[in-house]
Amino acid sequence: MLHPPDSLIPFKYVEMRCYRVWGDPNGDRMSKKNDSEKCCEECCDREDCPCNPPRMPMIGEPAPEFTANTTQGEINFPGDYKGKWIILFSHPADFTPVCTTEFMTFGSMMKEFEDLNVQLVGLSVDSIYAHIAWLRKIQDIDWKGMKNIEITFPLIEDITMSVSKKYGMVQPNESKTQAVRSVFFIDPKGTIRAMIYYPQSLGRNFDEIKRVILALQKADADNVATPADWRPGDDVIMPVPGSCGTAKDRVETKEADKICYDWFLCFKKDKPSTKRVGRKKA
Repeated sequence: MLHPPDSLIPFKYVEMRCYRVWGDPNGDRMSKKNDSEKCCEECCDREDCPCNPPRMPMIGEPAPEFTANTTQGEINFPGDYKGKWIILFSHPADFTPVCTTEFMTFGSMMKEFEDLNVQLVGLSVDSIYAHIAWLRKIQDIDWKGMKNIEITFPLIEDITMSVSKKYGMVQPNESKTQAVRSVFFIDPKGTIRAMIYYPQSLGRNFDEIKRVILALQKADADNVATPADWRPGDDVIMPVPGSCGTAKDRVETKEADKICYDWFLCFKKDKPSTKRVGRKKA
């Protein structure tokens, strides 16, 4: 194999894969790296490049943007919901038992989420026509006291799986053709704040989904953290002191609504938030 000087090692996009290609300036002698070898990242500036596959978005990053057709018309995500919290969730398929129970539960809780300034947005790889037929059928089902459930939040048609791949919803070890049960919590600025993934066989805990929203809103409103199993009204955790002096004052200063177990673990009584988290002024 030839080993040319660095000046003769350009990068080219070849046969939908990225290779390090070299040869003389006229291209008379060329060779490419074996498929099993690492692709050259320098040439992977295309979204569809195999060397640069979609990555799962992370907490603290902006929610990936997309335009999609839904049961409520076309949406531009997340821009259409600026100023609101968003719960974006995926399900494996329409007309399946676990998904049906989940949508009935989400449908029965729509008003609760609306009161928290939360927009629900669902997704699966089914067509818009399958979505419509399934949502109409759900209205005929009576389960656990839930009946006549009309789903009015948008359900995304993602036949090409383009949105699913942006959000890491298709996980090949679970299914190569269906999404897992994912939940993304996105704040009014369009930032991903939390996410949960479930396998296809496990129905979601909707009390936990609502609790996550409440805890994130509480943290933003009052600059606090929430302990394990926190519920509204429970004590909240004060920010950890950033200096020795502050740590000493934190422990030694007595306050009626504060309890410290040590300098790094102090709680204070919860109080109704006076800040309207994520809500627009009327």
